[in-house]
Amino acid sequence: QVQLVESGGGLVQAGGSLRLSCAASGNIVSIHVMGWYRQAPGNKRELVARIITDGSTNYADSVKGRFTISRDNAKNTVLLQMSSLKPEDTAVYYCNVVATTPRGLDNFWGQGTQVTVSS
Repeated sequence: QVQLVESGGGLVQAGGSLRLSCAASGNIVSIHVMGWYRQAPGNKRELVARIITDGSTNYADSVKGRFTISRDNAKNTVLLQMSSLKPEDTAVYYCNVVATTPRGLDNFWGQGTQVTVSS
């Protein structure tokens, strides 16, 4: 019903930048929240950043000032600009969308994209 396609992960040196993109498509009535989570080996999945339809944002304390989330409502796309990357940012990053479909409100996940930051 809703598909999320992520792109932009990769390998970067500490201090470098990457931009993640996630495009939502399918039988979408409206999107309420778009965001990014990450999961490092042995750790729980954690919120990185999210953006609400009204433009308000939330960030994990560990990424404040370094990451910026933005959203193109017309294209159902969310971007995560990551700067000043640190080795501890290494994880699989997952796009998350909370949307209303004809079946109701639901929570959708992308397949994940690997981000590796070398020291």
